[in-house]
Amino acid sequence: MSPDLTRNYPNIIPDNNLRLPDALTIVHGPAPLLARFVLEGDKAARSRGITLRLRHDFEELVYLNRQHVGDGSWFRLVNSFNPEYTDLSPENSYWMSGEDDSGDIVVSWAGRVYYWPDSTLVTEARKMFYGREDERPCVVTAPAAAAITGLVLFAGSSWIRPDLRGRHISQLIPRIGKAYAMARWPLDWVIAYVSRILVDKGVGAGFGYRNFSYSIFYPASPWGDLEVALGYAPAAEVYEDFANFLSSELSSATGANTGELLSSSSLDSIVTKTSSEGVFHGSSNRS
Repeated sequence: MSPDLTRNYPNIIPDNNLRLPDALTIVHGPAPLLARFVLEGDKAARSRGITLRLRHDFEELVYLNRQHVGDGSWFRLVNSFNPEYTDLSPENSYWMSGEDDSGDIVVSWAGRVYYWPDSTLVTEARKMFYGREDERPCVVTAPAAAAITGLVLFAGSSWIRPDLRGRHISQLIPRIGKAYAMARWPLDWVIAYVSRILVDKGVGAGFGYRNFSYSIFYPASPWGDLEVALGYAPAAEVYEDFANFLSSELSSATGANTGELLSSSSLDSIVTKTSSEGVFHGSSNRS
């Protein structure tokens, strides 16, 4: 039986489909940095015409994915984020939707938290990827996989509508999603699977990962003979990346000393209803 994530790391579960800043409650990590990053990131998304919402209705993510698999703009959702194959709950997972002014979803990104105190990604890679369908082969040759243990965020399900690509949204959205998770859980690692071609082109680094380890193989998967690089970052590197991104990409909006934000040792400051518009927007059923 897998360890009990909820028992060992209880956390505040926001209502489904809140605007992202309204869903934020910081209980872990450097609160000033995380609060500032989410607020300024949300402003940056809105400047691109995107309203971010925090959700745990994964059936809607599956529905969205199937629509865009049909139009050729997305691949089939991996089982890690499909409730038909794995145990997703508001206590261990979430996804972000980005809506345009018409209420259409134009962006998605998802996170799933795993608790592996006595295991590593080497052992868990098959089940993490396939969920309950865990008999298919999985070959892990990435040396870093043996170090991935403890409380781990697996990030994925990233999609941007084709007409919005090329606007640096792919650099912004994953970082906002990770910042939300770092505020909610005391994560040890953040990981993602990235194709070799994206690593070679520098796109993987744009997602916020300095480190890549080769490879993890899923032969004869529903996506073909799949090879992925393991992108990984310990918590300290994730915070450094947020501070650097604030200084470089969001600096015009922040006016904040990111060095001071990063050095803050406050781990228990709670920020609630921190809408960047100063208004509580509540929940919306639009999808």
